[in-house]
Amino acid sequence: MRISLCQGLLTGAIILNLLILYYVSRAQQQMMEKRKELGRGTRRAALPASGLGGGLGVLVGAGGEPGAVGVEGHGRGPRVTVLLREFENFENYVGDVANSFLRQRPELPFLAVADTFPYPPLVLPDGARLLVLSPTPDQPPQVHRPEFHVQTEFVLLVPDGVELEQPRAIERLIRELEGEGGGPVRLVAAPVLARSAVQCLHLRVNLREWTATYSPAASGSSGSVCTALQGDAVVLIRTEDLFNLSVPLGRPLFSSLFVQTALRGWKVKLLEGPCFSANHRPLFSSAHNQWKADTRLKEATGKIMRSFGLKRLLLPDGKEQWYGCSKETPRCFGTVQDDTPDYLYLDRWTPPCCLRALRETTKYVINILETSGIYMEDVPNCDHLKNLDSGSLVDANGYVWERAVEGDFYRVQYSEANHLHVDLWPFYPRNGVMTKDTWTEHKQDVEFPEHFLQPLVPMSFAGITAYGPNNHRAFLELKFGEGVIENPQYPNPAKKRLDRSKL
Repeated sequence: MRISLCQGLLTGAIILNLLILYYVSRAQQQMMEKRKELGRGTRRAALPASGLGGGLGVLVGAGGEPGAVGVEGHGRGPRVTVLLREFENFENYVGDVANSFLRQRPELPFLAVADTFPYPPLVLPDGARLLVLSPTPDQPPQVHRPEFHVQTEFVLLVPDGVELEQPRAIERLIRELEGEGGGPVRLVAAPVLARSAVQCLHLRVNLREWTATYSPAASGSSGSVCTALQGDAVVLIRTEDLFNLSVPLGRPLFSSLFVQTALRGWKVKLLEGPCFSANHRPLFSSAHNQWKADTRLKEATGKIMRSFGLKRLLLPDGKEQWYGCSKETPRCFGTVQDDTPDYLYLDRWTPPCCLRALRETTKYVINILETSGIYMEDVPNCDHLKNLDSGSLVDANGYVWERAVEGDFYRVQYSEANHLHVDLWPFYPRNGVMTKDTWTEHKQDVEFPEHFLQPLVPMSFAGITAYGPNNHRAFLELKFGEGVIENPQYPNPAKKRLDRSKL
């Protein structure tokens, strides 16, 4: 069979791409093997600049020249890379931090990491390097991946403005971490002397409920062991552990780091000493720069939490932070197919922001309807419903009242932007049965005995006291099936069944 020129070129291109993928994968594997050798005390060579595909403008030294992060000495090389991730372009002390560490420990690699090239450019001393994470189209992917630029066994994560005054403080942290062996403590932290002390917190992350809960942790005699930190601290972690995280250097660093380590069951040990000094506090010289930093922190926190699928944070002081939908935004999920929202396929439950919207709408509607009654003949008594045949109504609180297009019932949406809603189904009595003239395909759209409503009884519902059926268990079993309270199930088990063993 004759092969055309185009076929030959295509075959060659495929082979070339496979070779590139092989060598990139092989290089990454070799880097991981080199880190493991450090733990056994073996010697390694530093990654040369040529091995980074040039790296010009991506990994640069003080003079703007490409270079490698690893610093090779006689015998055994350094065990720790000092890494500074959190700083602002418009005002920072990255150069001072690098000078402080390299003056005391000139053999240690120092790496500043930024999402994009900083402007104004950083002024770094000899021995310090800058790594830019944003990829560029003319460079191979490993140029921008930090795991290719850290050649040591440990990484010391330091905040902006910190100073190293005790040269042997790093060895103390290493001894503490190695003393934990293979236990759950995978990070060791030392406080930074600042206006507010660093706090040890317990963090529980529930991805199914889209929620992270922070609570205070008790202190121990030899330091606190917890799952998260709040405040300024220097943190030591094994390089292999750091780069086994899905987002090893996300921002804000501590928020990103501890969500991921908590999900893995890892703990951090906060020591009482050694302490690192911080002469540059506050970090920002003006109220405007402080406002800019606070705004960027809020934006970065929202971005990383949304990427992790966390929509609600419960803070140690009892306050809440929300990163899901609101009255001003669309709801968190799209059109539901087969009675099964998309999040159920991810083994997650209804997002808490959506539940909040539904509860607020339900409480609002109940308060209005209870002044008008609940039978079909009472619709003309309700100002929000009586004129809906001619269109929808946006009331003074932003709720949207409308007649549903799917059938003879009403719908109240959370807002014009957010279409989370509650449906109102007007029934009328006929021979002791509550009925209506039109029906939908909903399984719960059925007649029911009027005695459930004679009388109505108060009950706790959606955070308020509302009037409902006098036998709510029998009413729910009529609508949803026997045993529905003790054995709940997803709306369409044929598509997605609730696994009760995971509850």
